[in-house]
Amino acid sequence: MAADQPGAETPDDRPARYGSDGSTSLRERVAATRWRSRIAARRSVNHPYRIAVGVVGALIVAVGIAAIPLPGPGWLIVITGLFVLATEFLWAERLLEFTKRHVTRWTDWVTHRPVWVRVLLGLATAAFVYGVLVVTLHAIGIPGWVPGWVPLWR
Repeated sequence: MAADQPGAETPDDRPARYGSDGSTSLRERVAATRWRSRIAARRSVNHPYRIAVGVVGALIVAVGIAAIPLPGPGWLIVITGLFVLATEFLWAERLLEFTKRHVTRWTDWVTHRPVWVRVLLGLATAAFVYGVLVVTLHAIGIPGWVPGWVPLWR
């Protein structure tokens, strides 16, 4: 349908879409909120706001990257930081979607394996986490609250 015909949508009239499912992007949903529209209307506030979101998101990602080798939610912290960044930056939103796709693929793959493969993956993960914990405690020193029966280098 031509743009000059009545009822035809121009690219500016159509809602922006993100992803194959037709949903709007996270940035667009945040931008559509009243509080974000008020911030965006004032350039003197919008630019510092975007810088603050970038700094906070980068700090969360940095903490998450530092926590990845340690037992705990390192990757979850990184993804949370990406989520914060994705509210303002397209590259972060694309990276978040990439991560979501690959985590979904991995989860689907694991859930379709026999139980013995899932148990083996769980044991390998537990052994890896235990190994990282032992090496970390050896490198930084063993705190006094660790019981004496824990097999660490002394």
